[in-house]
Amino acid sequence: MRLSGKVAIITGAARGQGAAEAELFAREGASVVFGDILQDEGKAVEARIAEAGHTATFVRLDVTSEDDWAAAVRTAVERYGRLDILVNNAGLLTLETTDEVTKAQWDRVMNVNAWSVVLGTRAVVPEMRKVGGGSIVNISSLSAMKAMPWAAAYHASKGASRIHTKVAAVEYGKYQIRVNSIHPGAVDTVMIADAYSEEFLSGVADRVPLGRMGTSMDIAKGALFLASDDADYITGTELIIDGGIYAS
Repeated sequence: MRLSGKVAIITGAARGQGAAEAELFAREGASVVFGDILQDEGKAVEARIAEAGHTATFVRLDVTSEDDWAAAVRTAVERYGRLDILVNNAGLLTLETTDEVTKAQWDRVMNVNAWSVVLGTRAVVPEMRKVGGGSIVNISSLSAMKAMPWAAAYHASKGASRIHTKVAAVEYGKYQIRVNSIHPGAVDTVMIADAYSEEFLSGVADRVPLGRMGTSMDIAKGALFLASDDADYITGTELIIDGGIYAS
């Protein structure tokens, strides 16, 4: 029960990593408000958490909307009385080279993957200050650390999320608000499966020193650590969860 008594908001949590984070955080004692634009899937996750005897509320949350952010924070505070944790998990992956990417594609990816992190941070900080601190966990990517010759907008957006994490850590440390980023490598999620061919994915595990792709729960466990008091002297840093790809 490492999050007992805490209240968390998690974005992009109708499936994949976000859903795993919502379920794990609830199991560890948190009251969870989790959001997504995929409402049917989100309601299914909410029902699953309730059936397990834990506490969570699904809200429709477009992470590029300031109004939706305000509503999510309001739901957390009105329903559960406080706000301690934010996991900026929502993300969008598209594959275009620098020559191919359009302005519209670039803006869409940057809005979902980078601007939403700024909006979410600004939305939760006032409530975290009221309770004497908190933890913000930004799900970035190994793509913020290691370049590949595709996904130009995605790489740039995750790089922006990475450095903004450090800026926010410096800005909000005086309020005891910790801000850290997680950098997953190859994770077996719907988003990855939708973006890459089966042929490409079939060889990914062979390039991972630990011999397998990551799972959503692998990432959720890292988020749990950074959100918990076990990490109460860790801020402005990067947690790479990639099975050893970055080291190889």
